[in-house]
Amino acid sequence: MIRINLLKEEPKAPIVKEEEAVRERKPFPMTSLLGLFVIVAVALGYLQFNALKKERNLLNVAEEEKNKLKDVLSKLDTVQGQQDLILRKIDLINQLKAQQGIAVSILDEISKQIPQWVWLTEVTFSRQQIQIRGRATDNNMISDYIYNLETSPYFTNVDLKSTTRRQVRGDEYYDFSLSAMYVIPQPPQPPTKAGQKGAN
Repeated sequence: MIRINLLKEEPKAPIVKEEEAVRERKPFPMTSLLGLFVIVAVALGYLQFNALKKERNLLNVAEEEKNKLKDVLSKLDTVQGQQDLILRKIDLINQLKAQQGIAVSILDEISKQIPQWVWLTEVTFSRQQIQIRGRATDNNMISDYIYNLETSPYFTNVDLKSTTRRQVRGDEYYDFSLSAMYVIPQPPQPPTKAGQKGAN
């Protein structure tokens, strides 16, 4: 059997040698790669610059707020100090008011017990502890004063701290210092029924 090919033959593609193909491929130019690197570097630098600028702006704003807060805190400290001072003064006034009646009673009792030829130069009182300084013509007067305080129902633990003999222009006297505890008097107790019956 005979076959006849009626189709035209397709032209065959020219065979290109590998060496010629390699020659036709142009390498990527280094200048373009360098330019691309420069563009990326500039873009990154610009972004970094903008970010740094924003951070600086935020830092400046924070510094301004901090300075404003410093002024406010300084004023607040001043007000707090004044408030503490006022509260201390109020506490002191309240303490003095509370002790005012006791102080008057103490001075009254101390003055009642002073014998002749004894005079006081200083009396201090703190938490029922009394410190007394004075002068007397001799040691017997000081002993009499201590005895008077010990026999008083308002004083206890009377203790002589010191006596010093002094002489000024031919006059002789004794400086003395003593301490005592003030006893707050108890209110009188009402009489019992048994006592009332006994009285009848």
